[in-house]
Amino acid sequence: MSGASYFKNAKNFVAKNTTFNTYVSGIDALQFLYEHAATGAMHDSDERYPPPMCHPGTREVVIVRIKDWYGFQTRPNKPIMWVHAPAGYGKTAIAGTVSKLLEEMEGLDFSPLGATFHFWRTSPERNSPARFIITIAYQLAMSIPELTPHIENAVKRNPMILRKTLEVQLMKLIVEPFKALGELDNMPNRLVIVDGLDECINSDQECRVDRQFAEDQEKVQIRIIDLIHSLQSHRLPLSFLILSRPEAWIKQHMQSALFERVVEAVDLYALGGHVKDTETYIRAELSRIAVRIQGDGTPGQGEEEWPSEDVVQTFVRRTNGHMLYASTVIRHIDNPYDDPRNLLKNLLDGYAHNNLDLAQSSPFFSLNALYMHIMQSCPKSNRPLMIDA
Repeated sequence: MSGASYFKNAKNFVAKNTTFNTYVSGIDALQFLYEHAATGAMHDSDERYPPPMCHPGTREVVIVRIKDWYGFQTRPNKPIMWVHAPAGYGKTAIAGTVSKLLEEMEGLDFSPLGATFHFWRTSPERNSPARFIITIAYQLAMSIPELTPHIENAVKRNPMILRKTLEVQLMKLIVEPFKALGELDNMPNRLVIVDGLDECINSDQECRVDRQFAEDQEKVQIRIIDLIHSLQSHRLPLSFLILSRPEAWIKQHMQSALFERVVEAVDLYALGGHVKDTETYIRAELSRIAVRIQGDGTPGQGEEEWPSEDVVQTFVRRTNGHMLYASTVIRHIDNPYDDPRNLLKNLLDGYAHNNLDLAQSSPFFSLNALYMHIMQSCPKSNRPLMIDA
């Protein structure tokens, strides 16, 4: 990025020396910060519309657990909560639901949702750590009005801060502005949500903060965790909800002595309720599809009621509580150009001879088999189009 682009919004600015360590006037600091943030990583961004949400009546146990931990007015004993589970168990939907609940809370004179960042492996803007601190700082400036002028001043004093290391950005854009407020003990606690930490792979080399950091995905994910740990060490009125897969390096770091006293870990799979939640989702979606294909939802003369209880229970067993599996099947059978009943029957019959021991040994075995079955069931005339897609 050229130096000129840093000041394209500046008008008649004055710099007292060429190191930009003094105050720069004529710059719209918040707009400047916004233009360098990963706006698509925010929970309410258009890029993520419609945002993943928990199906009504599901994931209630973990939602209550998070709300009880966060506490709103008072700070939790452990300022970091790490919710982990394999892919497909609804972590991003949980993050979206918590964000929505906090935004819609009534009776508070402050916004409890401080900031959000949703990493995403296939997005150059969202799979790199380069914009992480900038994006969090911008949202904190929006959600905490008293913090806004101090963040603005930090940018105006040194616009080049946006090209410094993440550790320097953290101090200048977040920690020091908070410290400038003085007494923080009586300040309401805000929640910062970081979703999909395992999706941070550092692929966007053009937007790297410092090229000397050529981290692989393990190192860059640990770096994000360490940044969050550094933030909490300053005893700011912030709590951090991190959601990710339990990758070995993440788990090892979260369970290290450095994090033991500040992290509350929640194993989403061990917490239970995922099978019941998946059944709730399946019954609701199959009922919705039944209404569409049967008009008023009642079977016609000579027709059997669909879905039967046997079909529902077979479907639930196939998912083993894997919400992504269930939602993939629903999207496949919810087809206006084919009969959902036949599509579902073909899928369920297709797994009649699966090796159940192997399916249980790998959380992805059944999902991989499902994708393979769906692709194989695609009409031959449409396969070239599917391959191109």
